[in-house]
Amino acid sequence: MPTGDWLDIHRGDAPLIVSFPHTGTELPASESDGFASPWLARRDADWWVHHLYDFARGLGATTIRTAISRSLIDVNRDPSGASLYPGQNTTGLCPLTTFDDQPLYKAGAEPDAAAIARRRANWFVPYHDALAAEIARLRAKHASIVVYDAHSIRSRIPHLFDGELPQFNLGTNGDSSCANGLADAVERLCRASGMSTVRNGRFKGGWITRHHADPGNGVHSLQMELACRGYIDEPATPTPDNWPTPWQPERAAPLRAVLQQVLAACLDFAMGAGATQKPAPPHAGT
Repeated sequence: MPTGDWLDIHRGDAPLIVSFPHTGTELPASESDGFASPWLARRDADWWVHHLYDFARGLGATTIRTAISRSLIDVNRDPSGASLYPGQNTTGLCPLTTFDDQPLYKAGAEPDAAAIARRRANWFVPYHDALAAEIARLRAKHASIVVYDAHSIRSRIPHLFDGELPQFNLGTNGDSSCANGLADAVERLCRASGMSTVRNGRFKGGWITRHHADPGNGVHSLQMELACRGYIDEPATPTPDNWPTPWQPERAAPLRAVLQQVLAACLDFAMGAGATQKPAPPHAGT
């Protein structure tokens, strides 16, 4: 599948990249026969998140989105297969189970090492190469940039976490992936909304946030994991008949208003931090 068929890149000139690694639902025919159910293979997508942030391009942000389902390969996981959350239940590079620990594959049809390597080459590597290229392009223009990784998840998933997830889950890899001033500004806006907020709680940032961060050289990254209840209905038990629920722009409006402030704060930070750093050389890597 050519890159242009599954990887969408919109190039802006502002010092902000918004990444959408989990909004895809496509299952290429060449890779989908082994799945137990196409619905299960699509169920854990970050539903409608690219709609939730559709204002980002109007801010001049660059956006990067994969249309491929995370069940095929998760571009926000360590490519070595190592867990980003040791000791906690999670899903892997090529997940074998859903968030609720249901098998994704028919017995004996799980991807082998060759299949995983093929999926990495076809989708994982191109996504990260594209992201690195956009980081380098914008760092050649700006002294500092922000990489904002946009996610959502159902509010209650006992296999992954206890109780109800806060509405805003800000991840900065233990405050190592971006300057504290940026994390503080985003956290203040989330808390000022009156909606529940946590910083570096259950979700501290995935591979995108951790791997591409280089705050000492002007690349500040953070992850925002949203509870889905802020913008769509959440059934107690998802089934093919009730999940995903439809995109609800009216319901999403209060959440979008906060997220608009959050992305504006990311831009303000990048432009302010730029006063103390220099743009990278035009052909620098990340």
